[in-house]
Amino acid sequence: MAHKTREQLIEVGLQRIHAAGYGATGVNEILQLADIPKGSFYHHFPSKEAFAEAVLERYGAGEKARWERLLGDKSIAPLKRLRLYFEDLMATYGRTGPISGCLLGNMALEVADHSDKLQPVLQGTFSAWNEAIAEVLREAVAKGELDHSAKPKELAAFLLNNWEGALIRSKVERSDQPLELFLHFTFKALLKK
Repeated sequence: MAHKTREQLIEVGLQRIHAAGYGATGVNEILQLADIPKGSFYHHFPSKEAFAEAVLERYGAGEKARWERLLGDKSIAPLKRLRLYFEDLMATYGRTGPISGCLLGNMALEVADHSDKLQPVLQGTFSAWNEAIAEVLREAVAKGELDHSAKPKELAAFLLNNWEGALIRSKVERSDQPLELFLHFTFKALLKK
């Protein structure tokens, strides 16, 4: 039962923090939404920050499963796979998706500068994400889809940084146009041999 309660808190927290933000989400709100007594929260998490760490780890695991599924499908050419991956992200986190924005990016903006507990979790997840993209780019170089002078790790970081920036602009403009622009220039100009 204790494990079920912890899981329920994390799931509710993931949905609420992703939708409203870390600062705007209170522990009491999570408890109400999960229909769990206050003591149960502090039995599982010593603080809201420790709770947010578990939420970020859950989100990171879900995103890892997404990139393993989409980027790992070797039956599709590497750059086509990468485009399908970003299109899937856009459908999920773009303005027309079920939840606008990336939780990692949102949390980085809110807490990375002042949370010594959450910053390493954010950094580690971004690093793993960067490596997953870099691996596909290495394949693209090996298969001749990209020039051999391409630097996959740096190029992956550039793509990830631009994707996160496009998500922020998408929120500001209340439009998927920044994401569409990202896709267009990434795959029609930047990732050309």
